Amino acid sequence: MAEEGLLKKEAKQIRPKMEDLIIEAKGFFDFYKKDLGQSIRKGGNVVYLDFMKLTEFSSRLSDEILSHPEETLRLIELAIEESGFMKDVRVRLFDLPKSQEIKVRNIRSKHLNEMIVIEGIIRQSSDVRPQVVNAKFECPSCGTVISVLQIEKKFHEPSRCSCGRRGGFKLLSKEMVDTQRLVLEESPESLSGGEQPKRINVFVKEDLVEPKMEEKTTPGSRIKVIGILKEVPVPLSTGGLSTRFELAVEVNNLIPMEETFEELDISDEDEKKIIELSKDPHIFENLASSIAPSIWGYEEIKGSLVLQLFSGVKKTHTDGQKSRGDIHILLIGDPGVAKSVTLNFMANISPKGRYVVGKSASGAGLTATVVRDEYLRGWSLEAGAMVLANKGLVCIDELEKMDPNDRSAMHEAMEQQTITVSKANVQATLRAETSVLAAANPKFGRFDPYQPIAQQIDLPPTLINRFDVIFTLRDLPNKSKDERIAEHVLFEHQREGESMKIPRELFRKYVAYAKQRIRPVLSDEAVETIKRFYVDLRNKPVASESIVRPIPISARQLQALIRMSEASAKLRLSNVVSKEDAKRSIDLMKYYLMQVGYDYESKTIDIDRISTGIATSQRNKIITVREVIIGLEDKIGKLIPVEEIEKELEGKLGKEEIEDAIIKLNSSGDIFRPRKGYVQRT
Repeated sequence: MAEEGLLKKEAKQIRPKMEDLIIEAKGFFDFYKKDLGQSIRKGGNVVYLDFMKLTEFSSRLSDEILSHPEETLRLIELAIEESGFMKDVRVRLFDLPKSQEIKVRNIRSKHLNEMIVIEGIIRQSSDVRPQVVNAKFECPSCGTVISVLQIEKKFHEPSRCSCGRRGGFKLLSKEMVDTQRLVLEESPESLSGGEQPKRINVFVKEDLVEPKMEEKTTPGSRIKVIGILKEVPVPLSTGGLSTRFELAVEVNNLIPMEETFEELDISDEDEKKIIELSKDPHIFENLASSIAPSIWGYEEIKGSLVLQLFSGVKKTHTDGQKSRGDIHILLIGDPGVAKSVTLNFMANISPKGRYVVGKSASGAGLTATVVRDEYLRGWSLEAGAMVLANKGLVCIDELEKMDPNDRSAMHEAMEQQTITVSKANVQATLRAETSVLAAANPKFGRFDPYQPIAQQIDLPPTLINRFDVIFTLRDLPNKSKDERIAEHVLFEHQREGESMKIPRELFRKYVAYAKQRIRPVLSDEAVETIKRFYVDLRNKPVASESIVRPIPISARQLQALIRMSEASAKLRLSNVVSKEDAKRSIDLMKYYLMQVGYDYESKTIDIDRISTGIATSQRNKIITVREVIIGLEDKIGKLIPVEEIEKELEGKLGKEEIEDAIIKLNSSGDIFRPRKGYVQRT
């Protein structure tokens, strides 16, 4: 009897505590009606609650949320419903204190049933499936309706009815919610030394698995999870339960850590600043100087990197053919010219930026791979860097050190902007709308000043062709330039870095604003300017009369010019590509072609020097020698002395040029050398 009285007394003490919390919660929502109104206007039944504001208003409520999250959140939801704001509401928290942030590896049993914050990368995600949370049963004997909460994995029926009946109850209805399982892995930055990243299961349900939200929880995305740590019983093969429990997080809120430029939130205040910035006539120069300010010089390269961030306009033609808007850039240079620093900067400033190093990257790591899924007992796709950087930027360092087979995986991603996987029983096409910024070293580690640059690029022509612009960075001694670089580097170390002309966040928002709102169209003047440049350059008079005319520029460069002109218009927040935008892209193209594609022999720009490594003038010599060999075969026979070839070409080609052409024909398999001083066709 005394025990019963004690229990009643305790219940009385608990009851007012709950009522007090409901009253405090109501007071908080009356105080912050504006925030609540915003949630209601957005539609749905979700209220986003700023934890810091709640702490300022009531420390009691905030403490209860951290120590007894489930009950307290239910009370807060009850308070909103009682206030008459909305029915069947869900409260989602954000801005929790740093004290609640825990690394996955540091989670212990003392954290059970507490509200915790963890950060990491999603490694796997299951399909969204319905789960029963509540079931109603009817007793056939007395007609009583019994409600049973379904908490465990096993579906539970009522054990008995008030009338004494056991079993044989009729199922009336099931209340279901959508659920999804994610596997969250620690982000690599939080690891030290040779630690292996730890994983944890995360369970997401209701509005957090909406299609819009599911896009942000694809494997490879970086997220912050706010949720309650729960234990999960492990069933034994004998049918009982193990004494060892698994850990899982029941999610209250998911916050994506990476947003594409299209998703960045821009306030009215930001918009004013952005429009003010765009009116500055030197906006292009200011944005360019904000790219990697720790590196001195390279104005043209920095200018093209700015255009790469803004990118051109993606178009779908009437026949269904798509043309990409992303700009690809390749930097080839001597060691120590700050290629990697530039790539790292670009990967950090661009949302969804990924930095990859050639030697340690495989084709699967770049594109996508099929792995065995231990949970779903089947095959599942794991996305690589180019898929994860969709609508972002992927920076590939040391491109020439990549395995050639792995490098070939990039071809499709760079032009078609998709990645097709056909492995095991998985056939899928993934989107990879990403810009590529790659860096490589010359074939022998450093540029040889006496050899054409194109011959020193150890990359397949098909891959080189896919880059819109290629820059060579040469480290040549120059007293005045060296003095300025030394001053800049020393100043950087003295002051611990120079600040960006345009602050980092504003820079990102400026690019985001342009990408979200601006879709420039080519004006007639711009079309005329680009057309004149293209036609004039292709039909320049050639000094040497040759069999094959050099091709100074191809349609691929024309596409690149259009993309860069559109990016330049976006940069000015203009919906029309002006003549000036076209000129800017032409200047960058001329700079690139003069650096890489100038053939000093024919004194013309020759695109073949870049794309095939052999200039047209050199190819003409090879064709000439081959023609002579075919002609001599009819006169002399199969075995042709080299002396005869030299006699035939006397006055046209020198001995060295003939020898060089024979070496090239020999390596391509057109001819072979049966013995010294003789050649024969294969």
